Amino acid sequence: QVQLVESGGGLVQAGGSLSVSCAASGSILRTNTMGWFRQAPGKQRELVASIGSSGTTTYADSVKGRFTISRDNAKNTVYLQMNSLNVEDTAVYTCYANILPRYGSSVNTYWGQGTQVTVSS
Repeated sequence: QVQLVESGGGLVQAGGSLSVSCAASGSILRTNTMGWFRQAPGKQRELVASIGSSGTTTYADSVKGRFTISRDNAKNTVYLQMNSLNVEDTAVYTCYANILPRYGSSVNTYWGQGTQVTVSS
């Protein structure tokens, strides 16, 4: 049984900052890539950022230079620090993790519950 629980999110003014976090727990043998998707109403889901087990990161062009993804392997937690937010960043942010369960034989993708980030103008 593996679960991802997100925290953070909320309302922030344009130009401000916000951080979200996502902790994986349960019967985990290994956690590979972790990251964040987002989806705004009427728009397709977008991969915002990802980070590998050794710290290699990727970012969507739309957030590069403004967002920073990080992880704490000891806590099995991934973070997303969002700076210089604009209204286009408004979306539901959902974390994911590619995890090998302790009693499984293959890596599965697990998802958090999603958290709303709203940026006001």
